[in-house]
Amino acid sequence: MEYDTLLQVSGAIRRHEVSPVEVTAAMLSRIEALDAGHRSYAAVLAERAGAKARQAESEIARGIWRGPLHGVPVAVKDLCYTTFAPTTAGTKIHRDFVPGHDATVVARLEAAGAVILGKLKMTEGAYTTHHPEVDAPLNPWNPAYWAGSSSSGSGVAPAAGLAYGALGSDTGGSIRFPSAACGLTGIKPTWGRVSRHGVFALADSLDHVGPMARSAGDAAAILGVVAGADRNDPTALQAPVPDYLAALRDGVRGMTIGIDRSYAFEGIDPEAAAALAAAEAVFSSLGAKIREVRFPPHERLVSLWIPMCAVETAIAHRDTYPARKDDYGPELAGLIEEGRALGGLDLCDILHERLTFNGALAAMFTDIDAFLIPTMPMRLPSLTDLAAFGDDPEVLVRLLRFTAPFDFSGFPTITLPHGFDSDGLPLSMQLAGAPLSEGLLATAAHAFQTQTDWHTRRPQAPPPAV
Repeated sequence: MEYDTLLQVSGAIRRHEVSPVEVTAAMLSRIEALDAGHRSYAAVLAERAGAKARQAESEIARGIWRGPLHGVPVAVKDLCYTTFAPTTAGTKIHRDFVPGHDATVVARLEAAGAVILGKLKMTEGAYTTHHPEVDAPLNPWNPAYWAGSSSSGSGVAPAAGLAYGALGSDTGGSIRFPSAACGLTGIKPTWGRVSRHGVFALADSLDHVGPMARSAGDAAAILGVVAGADRNDPTALQAPVPDYLAALRDGVRGMTIGIDRSYAFEGIDPEAAAALAAAEAVFSSLGAKIREVRFPPHERLVSLWIPMCAVETAIAHRDTYPARKDDYGPELAGLIEEGRALGGLDLCDILHERLTFNGALAAMFTDIDAFLIPTMPMRLPSLTDLAAFGDDPEVLVRLLRFTAPFDFSGFPTITLPHGFDSDGLPLSMQLAGAPLSEGLLATAAHAFQTQTDWHTRRPQAPPPAV
């Protein structure tokens, strides 16, 4: 059952068809046997996970049920603080850092009875590339291709059958890119919907924490546990958390889905465009209304993502950079240097552009419930392609076309697979929504997944150990 959904495993545990101890032991055995080839885990916490599984089994036997994550093995990105394991954020400088408190999201997972298997690898500081001393996770569909960044391990582990779900973070696309690359469903929630207390920052005003899993239902189940107000994070929204799972059955009939055909289709890889058109037809067949809309001007905004991220990253690392500059990899160091050099007038210009875009985007959503777009404008790049791109900012800006606007605005999106390219690699789309519409987006994605089987496809073989 390593490739079952989280909700399938949860149901089997609740019906006493399988125990948390058995499920956890099986998952740990797979990690031991296969993760040398996948390289998704920064740390595996086998002994602690076993103890948590036994605790869950005992509670469930006594009739205590903490919800759909109770007894289910999951994992967290290695920028979430844990008192029981180092939290490195993919860096050399924090390699031995063990926090004095857990991140709010970690505490909430454990309060819900989830069994945390370990910490998942990520790019350095949650930027674009892994630290030179870190072996990057490998895409389970084909290790010669990108696994996404920065939540690379959070994409690889659930896709490879090494966890039933994971937490990732997203500043410019870092939940969505690895979800797209690995064939997962990921929710980048509204900014502030999930607390960032105890989560290493890349860029505070752009950072989002959210779930990555095998289905919309799984992602909704995880989000329902980690979302909500937090007295330790004053930026966390006070809005109550709805029952996302209960809403899944509502379907999309009567829902209005917007599409801007010039934004969604022009300059897009033909296979990705064809898959998006097919997805649009599925939504229409399910009773959704498709409405033509105009996405706000976004080109300049996307080009400003790098300097905006840079200046906030410089703030996040000011205690260790430049004091420990030699311990940084070149890409993260270069981003920080750019941020340190940015002038006040330039920053103010970015903020004004952001305000203008956010207002226009909010106006667009007065006429629609969700907005359909690709996740990436191109097919999944190979590692050879990425090496050839180098640090060309134009390539990054093109990649950010469909992701960065929703980090700038803080509006939520759900990413889900909607096909495969001719190389057998996943293709992915997004549904975006107005603030706090995560439930509606999960409902729409779930409806799509009841009519299609793209999210049920699994990699056929693990990569060899390297």
